[in-house]
Amino acid sequence: MIGLTTYLEQAKQGVWDVRAAFLPQQYFDAVTASGGIAVLLPPQPAPDDAAAAVLAGLDGLILTGGLDVQPELYSAERHPLTDPARPDRDAWELALFAGAEERRMPVLAICRGLQLVNVAKGGTLHQHLPEALGTDRFRIGGGVFATNTVEIDEGSRLAGLIGPGDFDVHSYHHQGIDRLGEGLVATARTDDGLVQAFESDGEGYLVGVQWHPEENAADRRLFAGLVAEAAAFAHERTQGVHA
Repeated sequence: MIGLTTYLEQAKQGVWDVRAAFLPQQYFDAVTASGGIAVLLPPQPAPDDAAAAVLAGLDGLILTGGLDVQPELYSAERHPLTDPARPDRDAWELALFAGAEERRMPVLAICRGLQLVNVAKGGTLHQHLPEALGTDRFRIGGGVFATNTVEIDEGSRLAGLIGPGDFDVHSYHHQGIDRLGEGLVATARTDDGLVQAFESDGEGYLVGVQWHPEENAADRRLFAGLVAEAAAFAHERTQGVHA
């Protein structure tokens, strides 16, 4: 059972124009194609209590993409091009991540998810990469994913999933990691030095990627890796119940 966080945005369907929880189908297709059961997790009004209840029924967690994390969470002044705040989503995902980490539940963090985890671990973000790095190579706009090449560190958990060395990815982000959070190890970068992936330096399974692996239907290895870890987590939990 894999939980996936969702957007909560204004959405139109037929005559309806309402706030709605949604997630692009590519995410849950990637989970189900990898042998998992996708469970969508919209923001909740009492995040701490709700997270504890929800995580009790899950075996793995995916923190998905979306609008920017609030810069106030890492004590930064808001950049004019930073997205409007989504405090409900930030609070919900921070609660889910904290609970998952406490349970040592496997976590895959994608794009915004990677950024949120970095902030949760005390790191900071570049709020607008075209200013910080002088390039818009990571978000060309118009809903078109850019292709960038990352270099994956040999010996990392990420390399164990998709191999070391150069790897082409789908990018759509204008923010990125500045200072890496405590307990995180960078495992992939682009040639401009920007961290493109990290993992935990501890025993728990935490993989974060700045790119969008759900957009590559031909390569499900990151999702398969999470589902495999979730299956092991579920087995251990069941053994504990029956012990």
